[in-house]
Amino acid sequence: MYLILDIFSRIIIQWEIYEEESQAHAKELVTKAVVKHHLKGTPLVLHSDNGSPMKAQSFQVLLAKLGITKSYSRPRVSNDNPYSEALFKTVKYVPSFPSKGFASIEEARTWMHGFVQWYNTEHLHSGIRYVTPHQRHYGEDKLILAKRKEVYEKAREKHPERWTRNTRNWDYIPQVALNPVKEKEMNENEKRRQLT
Repeated sequence: MYLILDIFSRIIIQWEIYEEESQAHAKELVTKAVVKHHLKGTPLVLHSDNGSPMKAQSFQVLLAKLGITKSYSRPRVSNDNPYSEALFKTVKYVPSFPSKGFASIEEARTWMHGFVQWYNTEHLHSGIRYVTPHQRHYGEDKLILAKRKEVYEKAREKHPERWTRNTRNWDYIPQVALNPVKEKEMNENEKRRQLT
């Protein structure tokens, strides 16, 4: 499975299933995503693993032509993209995933099509405050989260005995980072260098 995930909204932008891995398939996936979502000229970063299709010269040329900045997983770090790792776990553990696999590539594609529809438009994602990736991607989450916060605060005001702590955090998440722990450590190291 080839898949492009927007890490801000967690929406699946584009996906394809093939029987083998190749640079031609990777190029097709990225091209389809750019055309489908009218992204040509938009500043984009594509973070991927270090596989040969993603490092192939023709794929590099395509990224440059489309104005996409490339980013790769750190060497020997298997979980460098926690967003895609979490998504693949969701794919494997969703109750509708066939325990005995797929009988054909067409069956796999049909199942994945249904999964993507569900994931993007119905799945209340815990990492983005229980809104759907579609709602976050299209900015609908701000109003939803503001209304939830208001409802929770009114409920707490009306029945304070039911609350031992603060209400659930429904604040809008304005930005995300690929590896926030690493970036936090880098910022702390930079502060230390400035102090010495």
